[in-house]
Amino acid sequence: MDSLSVAQARRIALAAQGFLDRPHAAPTMRTLQRTLERTGVLQVDSVNVLQRAHYMPLYSRMGPYDVELLRRAAERRPRRIVEYWAHVQAFMPVELWPVMQHRMDDYRAKRGKWGFVAENDVLEKSLLDEIAERGASTARDAASWVGDGLPREKENWGWNWSATRRMLDYLYTSGQVAIAGRNSQFEIRYDLPERVIPPAVLARPVPTREEAARELVVRAARSHGVATVQDLRDYYRMPVADTAAAVAELVEEGELVPVAVDGWRRAAYLHRDARVPRRVDARALLSPFDPVVWERARTEALFDFRYRIEIYVPADKRVHGYYVLPFLLGDRIVARVDLKADRQFEAGAGRLVVKAAYAEPGAPPDTAEQLHAELLRLAGWLGLGSISVETRGDLATTLRRLGHAG
Repeated sequence: MDSLSVAQARRIALAAQGFLDRPHAAPTMRTLQRTLERTGVLQVDSVNVLQRAHYMPLYSRMGPYDVELLRRAAERRPRRIVEYWAHVQAFMPVELWPVMQHRMDDYRAKRGKWGFVAENDVLEKSLLDEIAERGASTARDAASWVGDGLPREKENWGWNWSATRRMLDYLYTSGQVAIAGRNSQFEIRYDLPERVIPPAVLARPVPTREEAARELVVRAARSHGVATVQDLRDYYRMPVADTAAAVAELVEEGELVPVAVDGWRRAAYLHRDARVPRRVDARALLSPFDPVVWERARTEALFDFRYRIEIYVPADKRVHGYYVLPFLLGDRIVARVDLKADRQFEAGAGRLVVKAAYAEPGAPPDTAEQLHAELLRLAGWLGLGSISVETRGDLATTLRRLGHAG
C-alpha cells in the first residue's frame, strides 16, 4: 500500500492499540499481557477524580477487570512492568530497563531530569546507603532519616519539593534506584534496582544508543500501526534526530513502509505487520492519558477531534470540564464526557457523576444510548451504585431520561 485514507489510518491505529482484540468475560494475566503488548506503556498520573490514569487504558480495551492484575504485574514476581520516565512517568515492560540505560546516563550527566538538583554528594550517598540497608522506602521515609532542614519551594505545578525528594527523583531518573511500587497513599517506594529488576534483565548487555533508538521506534511503530516521525518520537519521548535515523534504517530493511495518508502534510510509515481492518466495532471511554489521544496533533489528524486537558485551566475558563473523556464508538470519537467518581455519596454507596456530556459534530443518532450503556458498565467496574447526570451538554437531557441506575 502506498496511500491510505484517513479512515483506513484510523482503523489501523485502533487495531494496533488493541481495539480489535476480543474481550474476555473475566480478563486474566494473559489478557493483560496481550493488552500491554499493544499499548507498550501506560502513563501514570496522580489525578484520581475518576480512576488513576494507568488503570483506564486497560479497562478501555479489556472491559471490567480486577485491578489487582496490574499490581501483580508491577510489584510481584515475575515482575512484568516497572515505572520509569518512558513516555512521561509510565509503566513500561521490564525488559526495557537496559534499553533505557542511555537515557539514565544522560540524566546522570545532567544531574537531574530538569537540571535543578544541587550538587550534594553527601545527601546522594546517604540516601543510597539508607535504602540499601532499609529496603523499599518513600520520600517521606527518607526525609525522616536525613532531615534536610531546607526550605521548601512551591513550584509551578503546585507541588512542594524537598531537597530529599528532588534527590530521589534524580536517583530514579538516572537509574540508581528503581520504583518497587506505591503505597496506599500513592507514594512511590524506592529501592535498589537489583531488588526490583529481575536478575536476567539486569544481566542483559546494554544496547548501543542506535540499537536502543531502533528498539523504541519499532515498539512505537507497532503500537501506532501507522505514524509520522513526530508520532514515533513522542511515544517514548525520543530525540528527533535519533528517531529519524532509526526510521530511515527500518524503511531500508522493510519493517516500515512509507505511505501517504490523505490530508496529512507529513510523511507516514506503516508497520509491515499492521492489521488493516475493514471495520472496528469499539465502544470505550478513553482516559485523557490514553495513548490514542496522547499526541494531540495525531488525534486531530486521525479523528478530526480537537482535545485539550483542562485540569490546569481555571474553572471559569474551562470549555468542556475538569476531567473529560473522549467516547470512542466504532472507529470514531463521537462525544466527550466530564466524569467524577463520588465515592462519599450516601455512606459509601458511591455514584458516577456526569458533570457534562457533549456530542461531536456528525455523531450517530444512538450516541446517547451507547454512551449510557458504557457509563453503566464503567460505574459497575468502579463499584459505584448509581449514575447522576447534571445538566451541562447537549447529551445530558437524553442521558437523564435513560435513567441513573448503576
